[in-house]
Amino acid sequence: MQKRISRPVPAPLRRKWPLRPGTVFLNHGSFGSCPNDVLRLQTELRQEMEGEPVQFLWRRYEERLEPARKALAKFLGARPRDLVFVTNATTGVNAVVRSFKVGPGDEVLTTNLDYNACHNVLAETVRAAGARLVVAKIPFPLRSAEQVIEAILRGVSRRTRLAMIDHVTSNSAMVLPVRELVRELEARGVETLIDGAHAPGMLPLNLAKQAPAYYTGNLHKWVCAPKGAAFLWVREDKQAGLQPAVISHGNNTARPGYSAFQDRFDWAGTLDPTPWFCVGAAIEWMERLLPGGWPELRRRNRELAIGARRLMCEQLGVPAPCPEAMLGSMATIPLPSQFQGMAKAEKIDVEQQRLYDQFKIEVPFVRLGQPEHRYFRISAQIYNSLAEYDFLAKVLQQISIPSNYRL
Repeated sequence: MQKRISRPVPAPLRRKWPLRPGTVFLNHGSFGSCPNDVLRLQTELRQEMEGEPVQFLWRRYEERLEPARKALAKFLGARPRDLVFVTNATTGVNAVVRSFKVGPGDEVLTTNLDYNACHNVLAETVRAAGARLVVAKIPFPLRSAEQVIEAILRGVSRRTRLAMIDHVTSNSAMVLPVRELVRELEARGVETLIDGAHAPGMLPLNLAKQAPAYYTGNLHKWVCAPKGAAFLWVREDKQAGLQPAVISHGNNTARPGYSAFQDRFDWAGTLDPTPWFCVGAAIEWMERLLPGGWPELRRRNRELAIGARRLMCEQLGVPAPCPEAMLGSMATIPLPSQFQGMAKAEKIDVEQQRLYDQFKIEVPFVRLGQPEHRYFRISAQIYNSLAEYDFLAKVLQQISIPSNYRL
């Protein structure tokens, strides 16, 4: 007997994004999606750039860059002079780590839940320097944020020079206690690099108050700016020795009114700067979506993520792997037992690909822990509805029996 599963009704605000009709898009966390209005602005800027390339990219470049930087600084609780734009958080991590001076016997600390690309930057840097990479083992599943603090501080020694900590872990989707970790690590003489790839727009930020040594974050995710918009914030006392991932004119071409830090980063060579120029507009556009502005938007997204996780854990009969207090706008959930114990053979897990090909559900599968366990990660943006997660749960309950579906 065939069983029909009704497709979910899209959320009302979804029409403001260019997401393909019929797709159940539950993976905003990977690359985000830029709203139609912001994309139209970017198109206008690109047309102006191609119509007057020298005027746009050279003579009047700062006229568009600086307002965007000021808008971002206000949003992040930072001074504009401490901020530079980069193309993504991985680029920001590269700039910090490859500028950081480590030598034989020094240690750099990260965690087992870090982002693979950024882990690779650390690994290559310590290899070249003859230093040592220490990986703090954070348990997952876990019971409390205190387990995170304990695991990381256990990895600190008198040789530890730098610690890279995710503000929001990528695969496991947990908000880590960054404020406490920065305080504890800096008290031990360890400089802190916060990989905040997911945090801007998901969490309230006040970088000047939190005061790590370095903080980098993406703006194409929860801020919904165009792809290629990200930032690097550096505490003033750490700016002097920092070089961008690409060294260009700024090392010997000073501009009146700009710090040497900004001079080095603001121009990396010919590129499309329109994602950066759209940042202020994206922040303002998202602010206007709900009467309560950004605080209400962040709250609504978090509540949706929590509600979706509760619903899916109950329907699938799986335990929640971390406390709700550690969730932002994403949640990672164990896959049911019929999905466990299968080796990964392709870039994308077969079942994940099938969810998209057959049901138009976009959601990532991840593998975590020792022994390895399989999970999936959901994201919650204002264009999502609880019905979409219910649809995913119903599909996952029966996906191993293809004959049961008729959509």
